[in-house]
Amino acid sequence: EMNKIDAYVQTKTDSKEIVEIFKRKLMGLQENIKLVPIDLPNRPAWFKEKVNPANKVPALEHNGKIMGESLDLIKYVDSNFEGPSLYPLDPEKRDFGEDMLKYVDTTFTKVVFGSFKGDPAKDTASVFNHLENALQKFDGGPFFLGDLSLVDVAYIPFVQRFQVFLGEVFKYDITAGRPKLAAWIEEMNKMVAYTQTITESGYVINFFKKFMVRVSNLT
Repeated sequence: EMNKIDAYVQTKTDSKEIVEIFKRKLMGLQENIKLVPIDLPNRPAWFKEKVNPANKVPALEHNGKIMGESLDLIKYVDSNFEGPSLYPLDPEKRDFGEDMLKYVDTTFTKVVFGSFKGDPAKDTASVFNHLENALQKFDGGPFFLGDLSLVDVAYIPFVQRFQVFLGEVFKYDITAGRPKLAAWIEEMNKMVAYTQTITESGYVINFFKKFMVRVSNLT
């Protein structure tokens, strides 16, 4: 149906499953977006054949069109479904938002994941400082563009998991000396639409520990 969309996600919510966060919950599209859990260790053959040849989640299917890049998904849903847009009209904010959306994939996540085999407090200082500075650019609220936007939606799943893992395993508080980042996390934690999607801390820690083992085996 024109107003129906399928979102294929992990059985355990992963960092990029932000479609549910910002549309199903924040924008009241529970009836429009159907989540289809995929067990990653036992992916069904039909998923690769009929949905995503890359065999990765998240993936989105709408009107016969299939997409598999997380940022493309959230932009697509924001543009094609009713409800308040989470992307600003102001050109300066849109440009800055685009830069921040690129940064999350090209720099932020890569640097933090890479720090797991080194000294996270030292190795991630530049990227967390970048977030701290970005949160000071616009007035009007504790969010990246002043008001809640796709930028906040794109970052919070990663930040939440990194905060849990770095704090527990490396005893590194990513908010220390970063009051804007701390205030932003606190504000996001007040949003039921977001908190209902948070992955349990124990799962996050175990998942990233396994990631560390895989990385060490490759070096």
